Amino acid sequence: MENKEFKFNGLIISGFIMLFVFLALLILGIYLLVIGIDYSASIVIAGVVSLVLSFFILPGFVQVEPNEARVMMFFGKYRGTFTEVGFYWVNPFIITKRLSLRARNLNAEPIKVNDKIGNPVLIGLVLVWKLKDTYKAMFEIDAQTMAQGVGVTVGKDVNTIMLAFENFVKIQSEAALRQVAGQYAYDTTESNRDEITLRDGDATINSELEEKLTDRLQMAGIEIVEARINYLAYAPEIAAVMLRRQQASAIIMAREKIVEGAVSMVKMALDKLSAEGVVELDDDKKASMVSNLMVVLCGDDTVQPVVNTGTLNM
Repeated sequence: MENKEFKFNGLIISGFIMLFVFLALLILGIYLLVIGIDYSASIVIAGVVSLVLSFFILPGFVQVEPNEARVMMFFGKYRGTFTEVGFYWVNPFIITKRLSLRARNLNAEPIKVNDKIGNPVLIGLVLVWKLKDTYKAMFEIDAQTMAQGVGVTVGKDVNTIMLAFENFVKIQSEAALRQVAGQYAYDTTESNRDEITLRDGDATINSELEEKLTDRLQMAGIEIVEARINYLAYAPEIAAVMLRRQQASAIIMAREKIVEGAVSMVKMALDKLSAEGVVELDDDKKASMVSNLMVVLCGDDTVQPVVNTGTLNM
């Protein structure tokens, strides 16, 4: 997209010099009016002219702070963007609109979306953004319409203008978040073991979210500094069911590890007994010992030992 923003190259004078000129004309005008009453009408006229010139100078004062910009318009025509920090005086007929170029945060409230397999989830994001192209920001989108969403009227005040942009960013970020969340499942299941999910694909998901936001917000001259998901959970209506499913999966995985370890320990015990000749066990005794050890190792409750004071042939 063509960059239509350019630097303001009109008349710029130090604000302090023009402030001195303004005060001099103001004082001179008052002085001439006072003495002109007693002397002549021409002196009064000169005083009036001096006062008119002083009030003509007054609207031209412009103050620019660090990371701020002034969009200059002359009778509706864009004349450039002024970003030089300091106190200046410009043509009083030029209308200036003040914009902030500082980075801003958006901590969006979680919204309900459906993931790839249709499960309703709550997902939220945190976004860092700032204005980059002042021409697009002021003339490519309707700031007045955006401001209606936050109940303000856009004028020259930087706060109301930036509130309008915040509302625009919020709406577009929710749309991008829905788009990204709908492409992935919340969690890994049997059918998507090799796919990226919302729960474990942080870097990939955040990168794609930032890309979608950049595509949507570049029309407004907004640059995305950082975007990431900061909240993710199942919707309340299915949260309890999904929690039980996760608990069941965790129990199954834990049982698999327990059984795997128990089998290894039983094999080690039988090999040790056989290698060191501690006791000779036939197949029936081995089966009985394996059964008892598996019960002991895999059981949830504490085992109560039973001391056998007889022989193994009992």
